[in-house]
Amino acid sequence: MRRPAGPGRAPGSRHRDRGQISVEFLGLLPLILVVLVLLWQFALVGYTYALAAHAADRGARAATALDGGGAGACRTAAAHQLPRAWRGGSRTSCTTQPGLWKATVQIKVPVLFPGAGSFPWTVTGTAGAAKEAADR
Repeated sequence: MRRPAGPGRAPGSRHRDRGQISVEFLGLLPLILVVLVLLWQFALVGYTYALAAHAADRGARAATALDGGGAGACRTAAAHQLPRAWRGGSRTSCTTQPGLWKATVQIKVPVLFPGAGSFPWTVTGTAGAAKEAADR
């Protein structure tokens, strides 16, 4: 038995709306994907900043060690803190100032996935640590 059409409803309108949600979703899918990719890239940029700052901090602290610190220990410690995919586009410099070791780590920002490619700009992290004095 067929139900009569309600107010504002044409007979058979139920069949004409079939697939409307699917069509709308397919129309919005590219926009949704672009937003997700941009959010992922922004998260990757933020993570790169965190990596650069952490590596610079570890490098500066390693340079101050009395038992074999210095610029070599600084560069080694900073590089050791970076994941393998970020090491390829990174540079570390370690300098000394009166009473202070300063480490600067520069990392290229990856595009979507580390190791796949990188943007032409770099992220810089800088840290300093006081030189330790030998107790004599």
